[in-house]
Amino acid sequence: MEKELHEQYEYARRRIKQKKRLYFHFVLFVLGSLLLFIANKFFEIAVDSHWSIWIITIWLFLFILHFIKIFITDRFMNKNWEREQIDRLVALQQKKLDQLQTQVNNDDLK
Repeated sequence: MEKELHEQYEYARRRIKQKKRLYFHFVLFVLGSLLLFIANKFFEIAVDSHWSIWIITIWLFLFILHFIKIFITDRFMNKNWEREQIDRLVALQQKKLDQLQTQVNNDDLK
């Protein structure tokens, strides 16, 4: 029982750490995007006037991937999912072994 409680605590701690990093990434994205936009529009750092939009778009894409990993992929494919998949595969293997054993027993009787 204590092992399960410890596993639940570790899972919760890991999830909170992941979410904290995601929120930090979001704040960094917003502030960085504002800084890039201001640098592009007001200081005219480069000749091409849309370089900041490209950088912000690529950064947004990376943030969306990070969001999907934390809130979609990790939510559905966590430790419980892994255990269920392992149990299912073990049950399938056991069923096949039982069928083979039955077939061997039937062949021995003939």
